Amino acid sequence: MFKSIIIDDELLARKRILNLIKNIDNIDVIGECANGEDAINKINSLNPDLIFLDIEMKDMNGFDVLAKIDKHRRPLIIFVTAYDEFALKAFDFFAFDYLLKPFENERFLQSVQKAIENLQNNIEHQYFEKVNELLKFIGQNSNQKSNVFMEKFPIRVGNKINFIEQSDIKYILASGSYPEIQTLNKTITVRDSLNNLIKQLNADKFIRIHRSVIINISYVLEVIHSSYYELDVKMTDGKLFRVSKSYRKAINKKLGL
Repeated sequence: MFKSIIIDDELLARKRILNLIKNIDNIDVIGECANGEDAINKINSLNPDLIFLDIEMKDMNGFDVLAKIDKHRRPLIIFVTAYDEFALKAFDFFAFDYLLKPFENERFLQSVQKAIENLQNNIEHQYFEKVNELLKFIGQNSNQKSNVFMEKFPIRVGNKINFIEQSDIKYILASGSYPEIQTLNKTITVRDSLNNLIKQLNADKFIRIHRSVIINISYVLEVIHSSYYELDVKMTDGKLFRVSKSYRKAINKKLGL
């Protein structure tokens, strides 16, 4: 039985992985982590054989976690990430397995089975050398990662990834089971969460104003203060959105109000 820890700042993402692992006899989940600091502590104290590691978390990214854990306790890693051009190129170059959100159940099971085979064959030494090389590469190119920004937005359609210009996106709404991306000329439904989508968007242009709404400030026409101390944003296409109280300070700062 191999010990594992699930590291992801989204509860639903952790629960999904946990439910999938229940069908695998060789894996025992000994911990869950919602942030990088907790992940570092649990890895160092519980010494897992395998971790499922989200790349983008609120307090630090997955590479920061790996750099700070005890070098003698490094587990095998299945990286879990939303689209990140820099990270995916690094994984491909160093031949690391990763799960691209939103991933299919079958793809997840394939990754876990491969990890189990590696653990059973005791390939840790060779694997950890690859981890060290990956971290070295990330450290040397950290400025590149922060400066390079994908202006094209990836949309998964079946087994393909299509790209749309971020500048064409007006807003994204959580509607029904999946979010809807409203562009200048069409509506696109995606199998993802708003939490993942906002991480992939240009932070200078996009902001969340409600738990179910992300807007592109380039398409804001008016900000309306009602007599009931409510705040609404009117878009250039006439669409009106209510700003939640928890997001008012952020939208005012973003718009310079």
